[in-house]
Amino acid sequence: MKEYDPLVFLAVFQEMLGPLLWLLPLLALAVLVGFVMVLRRERRLASRRLLWAEGLGLIGGGLALVLMAVVSSSGFTDAAGPADWFLILIVYGLGFVASTVTMYTVLGLLALRPAR
Repeated sequence: MKEYDPLVFLAVFQEMLGPLLWLLPLLALAVLVGFVMVLRRERRLASRRLLWAEGLGLIGGGLALVLMAVVSSSGFTDAAGPADWFLILIVYGLGFVASTVTMYTVLGLLALRPAR
């Protein structure tokens, strides 16, 4: 690949993720809008809710690794070099952050009254 062509990346991601390629960005946008709504309503982060969301984020990071193993043709036993392990850590970290923000948003939207 001598030239950078973003359509090649789009085709590869479409092949790997299928319909998830379009569902995940829409879900991310919905979570972002919900998160902003919760922050505007409460005007601060609720620490107890954030701790619960972080705890659930640990599970979300693991689920991101499972999704990575399902959509790729290699498993964790194929990770040989530092770049592979660095990629695994990045996927776990992104899954942790995404699921933490998602759970904080869901818990905030389900709250009957703002936390004090």
